[in-house]
Amino acid sequence: MGSVLRLRKLCYVEPVKFQSFESIKNAEKQQQQQQQQEERTVSEVENAVQKNGRDDDEDTKKKKEGKKKMKEWRCIDSCCWVIGCLCTVWWLLVFLYYSLPAALPGFQPPESPGARLGREGVRALHPVVLVPGISTGGLELWEGKPCTEGLFRKRLWGGSFTEILKRPLCWLEHLSLDNETGLDPPGIRVRAVPGLVAADYFAPGYFVWAVLIQNLAKIGYEEKNMHMAAYDWRLSFQNTETRDQALSRLKSTIELMYLTNGRKKVVVVPHSMGVLYFLHFLKWVELPPPMGGGGGPGWCATHIKAIMNIGPPFLGVPKAVSNILSSEAKDVAVIRSMDPGVLDSEILGLQTLEHAMRVARTWDSIISLVPKGGETIWGDLDWSPEEGHGCSLAKRRTLQSSGNNKNSNHTNGKRTFSAMKDLAKYGRIISFGKEASYIPSSQLPSVDLKELLLGKPSTISNSTCQEVWTEYNELSRESIRDVADNKVYTSQTLLDLLRFVAPKMMKRAEAHFSHGIADDLNDPKYNHYKYWSNPLEMRLPGAPDMEIYCLYGVGIPTERSYVYKMSPTGKCKSIPFRIDSTAEGYEDSCLKGGVYFVDGDESVPVLSSGFMCARGWRGKTRFNPSGATTYVREYQHRPPASLLEGRGSASGAHVDIMGNVAFIEDVLRVAAGATGEEIGGDRIYSDIMRMSERINIQL
Repeated sequence: MGSVLRLRKLCYVEPVKFQSFESIKNAEKQQQQQQQQEERTVSEVENAVQKNGRDDDEDTKKKKEGKKKMKEWRCIDSCCWVIGCLCTVWWLLVFLYYSLPAALPGFQPPESPGARLGREGVRALHPVVLVPGISTGGLELWEGKPCTEGLFRKRLWGGSFTEILKRPLCWLEHLSLDNETGLDPPGIRVRAVPGLVAADYFAPGYFVWAVLIQNLAKIGYEEKNMHMAAYDWRLSFQNTETRDQALSRLKSTIELMYLTNGRKKVVVVPHSMGVLYFLHFLKWVELPPPMGGGGGPGWCATHIKAIMNIGPPFLGVPKAVSNILSSEAKDVAVIRSMDPGVLDSEILGLQTLEHAMRVARTWDSIISLVPKGGETIWGDLDWSPEEGHGCSLAKRRTLQSSGNNKNSNHTNGKRTFSAMKDLAKYGRIISFGKEASYIPSSQLPSVDLKELLLGKPSTISNSTCQEVWTEYNELSRESIRDVADNKVYTSQTLLDLLRFVAPKMMKRAEAHFSHGIADDLNDPKYNHYKYWSNPLEMRLPGAPDMEIYCLYGVGIPTERSYVYKMSPTGKCKSIPFRIDSTAEGYEDSCLKGGVYFVDGDESVPVLSSGFMCARGWRGKTRFNPSGATTYVREYQHRPPASLLEGRGSASGAHVDIMGNVAFIEDVLRVAAGATGEEIGGDRIYSDIMRMSERINIQL
């Protein structure tokens, strides 16, 4: 079997071919040539790949350079980006507002305080008068230039503000007042919007008085027993009577509401600058004409039950100074530091702050908010009532929330005052340079400010610049430099500074407002209207049964003093000073972005809101001879927990407090007949009592 298989294999195997030695050598040579050819081909392919790689790298590099060039940010890009973001967010919020159901599934909105108190049997009793503050009341056009065609009785201030984009310069012209008289410019008449709609919403979706009005309605209020005392907030308080008879109309309205509601006294609820406006009214209404309203002594005692002051700037606000000096506050300084092109663009020619300054310096009402009481109230170079205040707000809020009911005037001042040493000198409201804000006063330059400011000749600066005119254009660069070289300004020297940088505004406005402390209130000069909005230069009316409330938020960093610097030189600028947003303090310092902060409601420091009720008017004093009862009611700020809570139901912010549930409940209960003691008396979270005790003032 094995032999058969071997034979079969031999038959089927391909026969072997024998080759000579030369043929084998030729085959090897051909094989080597073929290998060399393959190596050359591989080398050429590799070179081509490398070349293509280099070309790709160059193309990629060029593309990156092109993208980098495309990404260069210009001023107009910044402006368009900001406008685009604002428009996008606005339309998104509008879309969500109209597309979402009134009540989300699984989310039950809390019951409003008005509905809850209504269920408990609380009903409308005393008529209510609401007095809006600065900039929250609507203004409408009655007469204007040709550029306002189609705007008769349309809102120029408040509402949608669409006219800003359509005709900005025309809009600014019609919001300005006459720079000499403080009244209407020739050919222009802008008046306050009347009725509750004047200040219910500042803009669509942004409430001011609307929430409080709605809750008052739930316990029975309507227009026959609730009134909005709208007025032109741009004017000085006495000029609202001179031009519009606004004080006379307010007097008549209160008398009518008193008679038509069963001779029930009126509860007045003023907000912000409206507090100072109504303080002016209290003096005006009892004095004889022609300067006064002729109500006679006892008018307030007969017609007014309570005055519930919301966010009261009784002693002024430091941010009014920064507004006059450079048309800035902390928010503007932050925007400028993040993107200077939006506000300072010379390419676009916006000059936003210059336009704002030119218009605002025609509004006399702003001067009513300049700090009052001088260094006695606000401190000097080395002392201030807030001395030792610390800004470790998280720790402070924890400590403050540990005690819910603070119905005593005697609070533990150590609770919110930091034990650490703070270098800030809050009495130095304006400091040029961070170092000047805290170094010992002995190291500051000793200069006679009045001689410095009044002794310099005024020459027109930057006359070749195509820029918006402001009063800075009439100052020499040397004078402007001297202002900065003086380094520090307190509340006393600030008035001299403002007279220097804004002479026309101060000359006009100081005929209507005063900022001192009265030596002798029996002096007949205090019967002049310029003193009536300063609680330190006027007496409250003889109304011992009248209650006065100071209602304000606390727990929010609030502007107290500023670190300034000179604006960059060599540019066509009208405003030579600006807040130094690069000035930062150490850990737990109150210096942030060129601004020193203290406790307050984000706009008004606690000192200004609470001092008069805590001490100035507490008991019988020379400012409150009849002994009208005062109450301090503070509202600890709590930010909204989610977007569904809107601006917050426990906010202590200057405007958002109008939606604070605890605040609304206090107003409703007093309007329904409760007294201050019945709603809990004083409720104090801040250090207002300790600060008040540190002020050395004759009472």
